[in-house]
Amino acid sequence: MSNKIYVGNLSYNLQEANLEDAFAAFGTVQSAKIIVDRDTNRSKGFGFIEMATSAEAASAIEGLNATELDGRQLNVSEAKPMARR
Repeated sequence: MSNKIYVGNLSYNLQEANLEDAFAAFGTVQSAKIIVDRDTNRSKGFGFIEMATSAEAASAIEGLNATELDGRQLNVSEAKPMARR
C-alpha cells in the first residue's frame, strides 16, 4: 500500500491545515494538499494527504472514510497514480 491518500467530497471552505489536523490523529502527516482551480483559485473539493508510513495511511483510510468533516461526508481511499495525458 502507498502512503498517499485521496480525500474527496471536501467542503469548499476547508483549509489544508484543517485537513492535516483531521489526519494527524492517525499518524505523522508529511503533506496535505487541497487541489484548487487555477483560474478561480477555488477548491475543487478534493485533495491528497501523504502519511509517514503505509500502516498510518491504512489506519487513516479506515478511520476517516465516510465520516463527516466540515459538514460533508468524506470519501477517503488510497490514491491512484496520475493518468498519462
